[in-house]
Amino acid sequence: MPSIGEIFGLCCGACRIGCYTLYVKLCCKSAPSQRQEYQLICLGLSKAGKTTLLTMLCGEKADDIQPTQGFNIKAIPFKEAILNVKEIGGQENVRPFWNRYYDNIEGIVFIIDSSCSPEEFLTVKEELHKVLGHASLKGLPILILANYQDQSSARKTDQIIKDFDLDERAAGRKWLVHPCSYADVESARDGLQRLLYFLKGIEVKEDSARI
Repeated sequence: MPSIGEIFGLCCGACRIGCYTLYVKLCCKSAPSQRQEYQLICLGLSKAGKTTLLTMLCGEKADDIQPTQGFNIKAIPFKEAILNVKEIGGQENVRPFWNRYYDNIEGIVFIIDSSCSPEEFLTVKEELHKVLGHASLKGLPILILANYQDQSSARKTDQIIKDFDLDERAAGRKWLVHPCSYADVESARDGLQRLLYFLKGIEVKEDSARI
């Protein structure tokens, strides 16, 4: 059972989402974006690199990044659209509450540490399968970013696809496993571009993509 502090933190997070939505509606009403916007959720275990990658993709400094407590929202611009990414903390005591943030989501970004231990990899698999099986996210396109590909112990995309049983578990949705690392942040942007193609109904031809 969550502690009073955890419940308070989740309530504060829900209030922040409401305030953010109201702010966008009121403050941006006079100057609406000319680009289409999509609402994404970013999930993954703690220390997978979610906050750092999203911060770098926004062109912001990634110095002194702290683990996300609650959630962060990042607007990642592309030429043809803006991806509003809601990143949720990945701590063990937060993961049971991920589903409280699934409303009005159009796509999923799931970031993994591809070089993690076998034990943690099993935990990642279990959490990913919960996300893929959740009714609120049924059929939504998903991008799995395999972070830390610059590490010698990193698992390659084909191995991840096999070990996660994605051909079966992700059936009925568009999905992609894409390698990335901090050293080459453009690889993560390339993965998000492919997810954007899914959202716009544009075919992606790549071995690690499935439709």
